[in-house]
Amino acid sequence: MALRVLPRKAWRNWRRSADLRIPLHSTEVEDASRRFLLYGALPLWVLPGLADWWMHKRTRIEHTSGTRESAVHALMMTEAGVPVLMGLLARVNPLVLSVMGGAALTHGATAVWDVSLAVGEREVRPIEQHIHSFLEVLPLTALAFTACLHADQVRATLRGGPGAQDWRLLPKEHPLPARYLAALAGAVVGGVALPYAEELWRCRRAASAARGA
Repeated sequence: MALRVLPRKAWRNWRRSADLRIPLHSTEVEDASRRFLLYGALPLWVLPGLADWWMHKRTRIEHTSGTRESAVHALMMTEAGVPVLMGLLARVNPLVLSVMGGAALTHGATAVWDVSLAVGEREVRPIEQHIHSFLEVLPLTALAFTACLHADQVRATLRGGPGAQDWRLLPKEHPLPARYLAALAGAVVGGVALPYAEELWRCRRAASAARGA
């Protein structure tokens, strides 16, 4: 089936429908799973990312593996960020699940490449390897919980996505609360995007200084 995306007008009114309710005290499995995914796995993803950045800084990445490894880190953030963004804003269907699954596999392969680049150029301490284990498993954890919350769409994906809406990027029928999205965006920018942008800038500056020496 050819990939088709709805026109822009499908997204123009995406915030006008009622927000998704996320009960904080419900003990229903679906509610508890959604709370863990939104308030646990996704926000906590920032912490090992920030810890990994600090380990790179401690081992002076700008004077060892440098820009090449830092660029791989940016690639890995993109591989994780795109499916997360789709899951937060778009309706979960075979298209979104396929992107999530492909991104999780690609992220894992890139993580192996990242370590292979690092170990030949700088010290990769056991604690950094342990941090990597969290960064590698969290995309799979998020995918697993998303799949459990949308078992009908998993079944549709396994059947090849035969529905008319299965391969279209649609806004959620009930979007996540704007306050939640803003808080998560702030955490990601402050705890991931800015630190790793600083790392890349530091590496490029060191490389320029070395060429000019």
